[in-house]
Amino acid sequence: MIYQYGEQLLPIPFSEWETAREPAIFVTDSKHAPDILEQANIIYENEISLSKIRFCKLETQQECLVSTFCIPKLADVLGSRYRIYLFVNRHNIVIVDDDGFSDRLIYRIQQKKAHQGETKERFLYNYISEFISLDPEILSNYEKRLFQMEEDVIQEKVKNFQHELIPLRRELLTFRSYYDEIMDLGRALEENENGFFIKKHLKYFGTIGDRADRLLSKTNHLLDYAQQIKEAYQSQIDARQNNNMQFLTVISTIFFPLTLITGWFGMNFKNMPGLDNGYGNVVILCILIIILCIIIFKKKKLI
Repeated sequence: MIYQYGEQLLPIPFSEWETAREPAIFVTDSKHAPDILEQANIIYENEISLSKIRFCKLETQQECLVSTFCIPKLADVLGSRYRIYLFVNRHNIVIVDDDGFSDRLIYRIQQKKAHQGETKERFLYNYISEFISLDPEILSNYEKRLFQMEEDVIQEKVKNFQHELIPLRRELLTFRSYYDEIMDLGRALEENENGFFIKKHLKYFGTIGDRADRLLSKTNHLLDYAQQIKEAYQSQIDARQNNNMQFLTVISTIFFPLTLITGWFGMNFKNMPGLDNGYGNVVILCILIIILCIIIFKKKKLI
């Protein structure tokens, strides 16, 4: 697909662009990318392999800018990602995307934005901003989940706590790395090392970096909050274990003197005092010891 620059992004037939040779935005797949790059007068000698993209970053070459995007899917953050190449020279932009994600983004831009792509800077701003346009709401949902988990900890409903918290923290860590990469990419575009962009429009890229920075701060806050909830959960578990150990200690303390008494009278020596008629006395002694231990434990507030 080819889109012509202007207030509105208008798709144009390839034959018409070949005739006019005006600046345009090309959206293609990796199979047709070499031919489209040649038509857009962009020279890129390296292999175009979307599967090898692991980060969002910007590479500055002499004749063009090459950006890669590795975007988490909001429906499956820890799963596969959208992987995209973006090439920019003085006139044209080429987007290489095998998933159709870029087509959906451009459609959203056409539906939402009044100024869709008068210049390269404005289009790139709209395009990259759409990556993170839904993320504030997503992070708010994470915050609500953490609120609920904290409430469950307070109410001691912690049956599946670890099972829920571990993937949630991993997803937040994924978002944190992603926002950090987008922030660095926005700043790299703002540097305008090759002079491909108009200086007065560089503010758009600064806005991208600022938005990613705010999302990064929000994500760090949620990670800290998740850590606090985990510590509260661990404190509750420790308190429960301490109560169990305290109970076992009380039981052991009560039965230790009883064990000593039964062991003593179980030796059956010939001249042992109370051997003939001592059963009742031993029972009374054991009962007194139990009562005495209970009184001591109550005074110490152990039971």
